[in-house]
Amino acid sequence: MTNRSIDPRSVLVFDIHEFGHRAGGSKEIVDDVPAPEGIGNDVIGVPTESPIHLDLRLEGVGDGVLATGVAEVQLRGECARCLTEIEADAEIDLQELFLFPGTDPDDTEASRVEAEMIDLEPVLRDAAMLDLPFIPLCREDCAGLCPTCGVNLNDDPDHGHGEAIDPRWAELAGWAEGTQD
Repeated sequence: MTNRSIDPRSVLVFDIHEFGHRAGGSKEIVDDVPAPEGIGNDVIGVPTESPIHLDLRLEGVGDGVLATGVAEVQLRGECARCLTEIEADAEIDLQELFLFPGTDPDDTEASRVEAEMIDLEPVLRDAAMLDLPFIPLCREDCAGLCPTCGVNLNDDPDHGHGEAIDPRWAELAGWAEGTQD
């Protein structure tokens, strides 16, 4: 995971200067922060500015700082079958090792400590994308929409348009009804 320049004003940036460059220190973070913009995809995601409850532990390890914990978020989106709005709570597991500057310079994908700070926003974004449902549903047995007229079949399970007749055989259907006396 590549770091962009860290903004120390971000609510998901944490100061880790007390760890120095040594193992053994730890810090608990329990906080509610507003969600940054763009966590999720076009179908379902975390609304901007909605509360995120963080329960994190930062630990100094040999080459960096290990961040582990959970982010409790609210999800909002729409059902992929019936297009109704979905609102749900989710727990996103977080775990990332932030390497100190100068350690393993060949690992360009690693998260890095910058200016004695770590940024959990990219970690939260990536973890949320992995935890979000690929096809969000309002309920497991969602019936979807009628392909003919668009009625929500969850609201009207007995909805129907009769048996569809292939237009190539429509003339014969009338003939068959007239011969059954």
